[in-house]
Amino acid sequence: MYWPLGAPRIFAAPSRPKSPKADETQANLSEKDDQEDERDTALLGLQASRNGQIFATITSSTLDIWQTTPVVLITSVERSKTSLQNYGHNVAVLLRPDCSIAAVQTSRGFLVTYNLTFDPASRVYQQIRTDDKAHRLSPTSKVSAEEARFGQREIHIRFRMVIKVDAGIGTAIALDDELVVATEKPAAVQCIRWSPDSKNNQTSTELLNKLPWMNKKSIVLEMVYDRAMSLFVWISTEGKAFAVQKMIKESQKAEGQGKIFRGYEFHAASDNVSPAVKAAINARFSLLAIGCGNGDIVVYSARDYAGSLPLSHKLQPPVSFATTGSITFLSYSPDGYCLFVGYENGWVTWSVYGKLGGHSFGASRDTSRENDEQWLLSTQSGNWIGGGSELILTTANDENIWALEFAKSAVTGCFSPANISRTLLHTSSTLMMFNGHDAADIMSLSSEDSLWTHVEIPQLFLINQRPIRCAVVSPDGRYVAVAGRRGLAHYSFHSGRWKTFDDLEAESSFMIRGGMCWYQHILIAAVDTGDQDELRLYSRESALNDSFLLHRERLTSPAVTITLCGEDSLLVYTYENNLYHYVINMKSSSIQLIRVGQIGLHGIVRAPARVRAVTWYVPENQLSKLTLTLSLAPLMSMAVDGDPSQDVAQASVLFLVDAKLVVMQPTEDANGSRKYDMRIIANDVEYFSFTHDRSPLDTQTTMNPTLADRAGSKHPATLGLFDSLWYFDGQKIHCWPEIQELLKATAAEGNKELPEPTSIPVDFYPTSIAIEKAVVVGTESELLQRRDLQFAYWRYVMRVSTRHKPPVHAKILKTQLFLPSILRHYLAASDTTSALNLCHHYKDLSYFSHALELLLHTVLDEEIDTQPSDDDALLPTVLSFLSSFPDFLDIVVQCTRKTEVRSWQTLFKTLPSPEELFEESLQRGMLKTAGGYLIVLHTFEKLDPGSEQCIRLLHKAKAAGEWELCKELARFLMALDESGDTLRDAMKRLEMDPPPTPHMNGPSSSVIFSPHLSPPTATQSQFVSPSTGPSSSQNSSFATSPVGPSPGDEASAVDYFSK
Repeated sequence: MYWPLGAPRIFAAPSRPKSPKADETQANLSEKDDQEDERDTALLGLQASRNGQIFATITSSTLDIWQTTPVVLITSVERSKTSLQNYGHNVAVLLRPDCSIAAVQTSRGFLVTYNLTFDPASRVYQQIRTDDKAHRLSPTSKVSAEEARFGQREIHIRFRMVIKVDAGIGTAIALDDELVVATEKPAAVQCIRWSPDSKNNQTSTELLNKLPWMNKKSIVLEMVYDRAMSLFVWISTEGKAFAVQKMIKESQKAEGQGKIFRGYEFHAASDNVSPAVKAAINARFSLLAIGCGNGDIVVYSARDYAGSLPLSHKLQPPVSFATTGSITFLSYSPDGYCLFVGYENGWVTWSVYGKLGGHSFGASRDTSRENDEQWLLSTQSGNWIGGGSELILTTANDENIWALEFAKSAVTGCFSPANISRTLLHTSSTLMMFNGHDAADIMSLSSEDSLWTHVEIPQLFLINQRPIRCAVVSPDGRYVAVAGRRGLAHYSFHSGRWKTFDDLEAESSFMIRGGMCWYQHILIAAVDTGDQDELRLYSRESALNDSFLLHRERLTSPAVTITLCGEDSLLVYTYENNLYHYVINMKSSSIQLIRVGQIGLHGIVRAPARVRAVTWYVPENQLSKLTLTLSLAPLMSMAVDGDPSQDVAQASVLFLVDAKLVVMQPTEDANGSRKYDMRIIANDVEYFSFTHDRSPLDTQTTMNPTLADRAGSKHPATLGLFDSLWYFDGQKIHCWPEIQELLKATAAEGNKELPEPTSIPVDFYPTSIAIEKAVVVGTESELLQRRDLQFAYWRYVMRVSTRHKPPVHAKILKTQLFLPSILRHYLAASDTTSALNLCHHYKDLSYFSHALELLLHTVLDEEIDTQPSDDDALLPTVLSFLSSFPDFLDIVVQCTRKTEVRSWQTLFKTLPSPEELFEESLQRGMLKTAGGYLIVLHTFEKLDPGSEQCIRLLHKAKAAGEWELCKELARFLMALDESGDTLRDAMKRLEMDPPPTPHMNGPSSSVIFSPHLSPPTATQSQFVSPSTGPSSSQNSSFATSPVGPSPGDEASAVDYFSK
C-alpha cells in the first residue's frame, strides 16, 4: 500500500571543523589541530521523535535538532575539544519520545544529555518582504510568504548532565520515564530514570546471567521497544531474539523470570534461518520482524505475552546477499502497512505480509555513483516522518539527509469500502484518484488519457494541520474529504473547489477519531472534541462551519471505526466494545441518525482497538419493506418485509481484527437468548472487500441487480458477484464468489470445513477489485534513470501498461483478469450452472472471449504438467463448457497458437478432429479461424501442400474478398514449396492467372501476384509453416494477433488482454 514517489529532497547542515577521534593521543591531537582544516560533517546517527515533528542527527562532534514540516535545522550544539577528549566522540543519538531530552552515546561509554525546550514566543527563519509586490502573488504563494514571515518555533538546547556507564554500552534506547542501557562488562540491562522515583532511586539493574531464558555469557547487542505493545525485542551476541516485558507490578513476576524483566526466546539460528542482527515491532498487526545475517527477514506473530510467537512469514530481497550486503536497519511505517529495510548497498520495501514494493537494486550503480546519489547505493539509518508520507535516510560517510516521499493507499488511514473500490491514494500534500472505474471497460482506456485525477490539498490547511491522517472518497467518486492532525476539509471533483473552515479555532477544536464516510453529498465524521465523542454530519452544499452542521449524535465512548452498509445503514463500533446500528433518515429539509439496534461484543472481541474494519451481511428479506413490481406476464407484486430494528438479530457480522477476518453469526439458545458464534475464516489479511457494501457505486451498471432481480432469482449465482467476499493476504487475491455458502459453513455445528476460496495470483500490489470489469487493479513503482538527467526518480505518470516492459513509464497501472479463476472454481466443483450464469453478466465485455481462452490455456498447461487421471481431469469439463459459446472455435484455435505443439495432442484428445473443426469453421464463414485449423491439420495429418482443404480455403477467401488472407495463404504455400509449383497449381485449379516462375533462389524469393489476386493494400504479414508450429517466432495471422504488442508498439489500454 506504499509506493515511493519522485526524487528525494536533500538536506544538509552547515559544515563544521573536523573533530579528532577518541583513540588519538594528545600529541596527535595537537598535530591535527595545527595541520588540518578539513570539515567533518558525515552523519553518524538519526533519531525521530514519537510524533514525528522533530528529529535529531549527530556527527562525531555535533548534535543537530531538525523540524520535519518543513525540514529545517532549528538548533545545534557542538561539543568542545575538552569534552571530546574526556568522553569520546559521538557514536549514537537518543531522543526521549516527548522531545524534551536528547542523549548522545560516546565512544568511551558516556551518555551526554541535553534539555530541549520549545519557546512559543521566539521564532527563527523569519523572512520579511521589503517590496510592494505582495498583492501580485498567487494564493498559494501568499500562504507560503505568510508562513515564511511567521517563521518556525525556536528550540533551546541546554547541557543537562553526563552519565558514566562503567560497564560499557552495548546499546541503549530512550523511553518516556527512563533510559534502558545494555552493558557489556558485566552483561546486564540497566534502567536509568530521568528523575528519581518516590524512594529516591534512579537506577535498577538486571544481570543477564540471572535470567534463566538467556545464555549465561550473552550480551544484548540490539534493543527495540514499542509503547503500544509494551514490549522489547532483544538480540544477543549468539543471534537469538527475545520478546521481553518489563514487570511494573509485583503481580507480574513469575517463577523462572528475572526481578525486572520477563522474556521468551522466539528466534535462534538454525538450518532454516540465520542469526538475528536487527529487529522491528509492528504493533498494528502484532508482528515482530527479525533481520537476519544473510539479508532475509523473518516475521513472527505475537499472539500473547506468554511466549506464543509462531512464524508468520519470511521475506527475501530481490537480489542476492552479495548484492544487498548486511541489514543496517528495519522500520515499519506508523500505520504498520509497510516495512522498509535498509541494507549496506541499498533498500527494499515490502507490504505488511510480504508483497515486494519499490527497491533501489534495479538502479544502475555506475550511473548512481556518477550522479552521487548515495540514497540508491547505501543506507545507514532511517525514520518515518509526516505520518508515514516520508522517510528520511542517512548513508555511510555522507553529510546529506535524504527525504524520500511515498504515496500510500487511503485504506491505511480510513478503512472504507469506497476507498478500496475507487483506489484513492495520497501523499503528504496531494490526493490521487483512479478514473478507470468510470469507463465502460478497461479496453476503452486510451494510453494517452490520464487515468488519475490529481488534487493539491490546500496549503493553509496543511500548514495548520499537517500531516494528513486520513482521506475518504464518496462511493460515486464525486467528493473526497481529508483529515489532518485536527479538523477536516472536503473537495468536489466536479466543481474543483475545496471547502475548509474559515475559523481556525473551530477547525482545531476537534480531531477525527474513528474515520469518515460519505452518504450522497453528506460527510459523516466520527470526531473527538476532547470533552466528548460524537458523530457529525456536514453537507457539501453548505459552508464548513459548526453553525451549518446538519446533525450531531453523541457517543458514550470514542468510535473505533464507522462503515456505511447498504443504502442507509451506518455501523459504528466503539471502544466500549459495542456495535451500534443507525439508520440515516433523510428528509427534504433535514437529516437524522436514528439508532435502531446495538450488539454487545464483550467476551467476543478482547481488544476493541485491534479492530480495523467492520461490516455485516443482512439477509435479503430483512433489508427493507418494498413493493416490487416484476416485469412478468401477468404483472405481479411481491412484498419483502423487514424491520430495521431486527437487523442486529439477523445480520452476520464481519470483523477484521489485526489480520484475522472473523465471522460472527447470531444464534438462539433454548431460552431464546441471542448469542454469537465466532469463527476465523482468513489470516494474514491486509484488506478485504465485501461487494455487498459497494452497491451504491454501481447503480448504472448491470453488475448491480435491482431488488426485484435479486428477489426473483432462484440461484445466488444469478446475482453475478454481487455478494462476493474478497481479501488480499500479501501474495494472492482470494475470493468467495457467494457469501451465503460461506455463512452456511460457519453456522454449521461441528466446525464444518469452510468452502475453499478462489485464489488469483498477482505480480503487483492490488488496490481494488473492479467487479463490473472482471479485473483486479493495482499499481507498481519503477525507478527511472535517464542520461539527460543527473538524478533518478520514481516517475508519477500512471498508465495502463502492456505486457512488455514499458520503456518510459515508471508508475504503472496493472490489471489482472479474475474471471478465468472463478470459472475454474465453479467447473472444478461441477457447478456449470453457476459458471454459465456468471458468464451471462460479463458476456458484453470486449475481452470476454479472451477470458475464456485464458481459462482453457491455464487448465491445459496444468494438465500437461500434472497428467491427471481421466476421472480427475478438468480439461474435458472446460471444453464442454466452452462449446456452449459462439466463439468456441476461435477460443480453441487461439489457444493452439499460444501453446507448444506437444500440447495439441492433449487438447484434441477430447475434441472433434481438426478436420471437423476446419469444416465447421468454413461452414460458418470463419475463414481466418479455418486457417488456424489448417495449421493443426497439416501438423497432425501431414497433408499434401496442395491439399483440397487449402484450395477450398483459398477459393472462399478470394470469393469473400479477404485479400490479406489470400496473401497469407500464398506465403504459406511458398513456405511449403519454395519452387512455387504448389502455388501455381493452386491458382490454376482456381482458374486464376498464375504468377511467373521466380528467377531468384532461396526462401526469401517474393511472390508476384496476378492482378486478379492483388490485395488493395500491401501490408506485410507472416504465416507459420506446419514444420515450425505455433511456437515459432512467426505467428499465423489466420487467428487474431498475439496478446500484447511487439516491443516497438505504443502502450495500449490494457496490459493483459489487448488483442
